[in-house]
Amino acid sequence: MSAAFERYIGIDYSGAETCESSLKGLRVYMADQVREPREVPPSPSPRKNWSRKEIAHWLVERLSEGPPTLAGIDHGFSFPLRYFEKYDLPHDWSAFLDDFQRHWPTDEDSTYVDFVREGECGSGVARCGNSRWRRITEVRAGAKSVFHFDVPGSVAKSTHAGIPWLRFIRLRTRDRVHFWPFDGWKVPPGKSAAVEVYPALWSHSFPPDGRDTHEQDAYATAEWLRRSDLDGSLERFFNPSLTDHERKVAEIEGWILGIA
Repeated sequence: MSAAFERYIGIDYSGAETCESSLKGLRVYMADQVREPREVPPSPSPRKNWSRKEIAHWLVERLSEGPPTLAGIDHGFSFPLRYFEKYDLPHDWSAFLDDFQRHWPTDEDSTYVDFVREGECGSGVARCGNSRWRRITEVRAGAKSVFHFDVPGSVAKSTHAGIPWLRFIRLRTRDRVHFWPFDGWKVPPGKSAAVEVYPALWSHSFPPDGRDTHEQDAYATAEWLRRSDLDGSLERFFNPSLTDHERKVAEIEGWILGIA
């Protein structure tokens, strides 16, 4: 079985500060079919590290190029079904992205996630969740809720900072990128794809070789994607074992690639 992708990107994400802030917690690794992941530095500038805005623009460029590329991003891509029910939202991911960005404009300059949480901008109070709500995939993975703020290992801030950038990437890549599983559980041949990942699943499977935890998470994501594609197991992870009901819910809530 031939590999479905030619390049593999792992991104360790951070919801700290603003979208323009240079953050140590933002790391990008990229691999191809024959070379293991290498760290991708940000464009030359006085700032040492990536910002969320720079990563989004970089991803638009990479995902719009010819080689089919699989990008794994370490934050939630959607919310629990309870959120959609509470706010009477359509079960449509593109509509969710638009609605969320209107209330949580964390892709705007000088905007902290906490500014929206505290009511200084946006209207987060009109679109907040409950830390007890978890998606099916989070329960299956043993991961925290996307609404569980202010605790160690929280993905809530990264998710609330990152979702508007998914909308940005989607609008600029149009039909060139398959956002899994919202665009379908099967990625069309020759197409690039963006997926939600949970690096804790794999980070301890690879020797760190001097990398810090952020670097290791990005490296391990890219390397797991690469190896799984090359050995043919990726197809199984793109089609997790779910009941019909769970599958329909996951088409709204999203799914973490690697949770079978």
